[in-house]
Amino acid sequence: MSRFAPRPEPPYYAVIFTSQRTEGDQGYAAMAQHMAELAANQPGYLGIESTRDESGLGITVSYWRSTADIVAWRKQAEHAAGRAQGRAHWYAHYELRIAKVERAYGWDRADGTQPGDGGS
Repeated sequence: MSRFAPRPEPPYYAVIFTSQRTEGDQGYAAMAQHMAELAANQPGYLGIESTRDESGLGITVSYWRSTADIVAWRKQAEHAAGRAQGRAHWYAHYELRIAKVERAYGWDRADGTQPGDGGS
């Protein structure tokens, strides 16, 4: 399974969530998995990429077809409850940014092309 989200044709939107975790799991891993599964079933969801380093700094980028889909996800009841738990227990600090993706391309060594052959 790839750690990369699919790359649909732009335009679409990226929700960039950068967070600093508190110490200990306290149920975080299970909730994070549940939120990813829940998001994947929401209208307009396109994919997710997430990473966290050993100091607890994490970046999760979720991709959405429209800003209306992002608003609907924000209003989803379980997601709202998860955000409240995050503020109460799991995050020391976070930042959230929403960006419009207007151009997207990639490269993979396994496909045999040289950088720039297939992208813009």
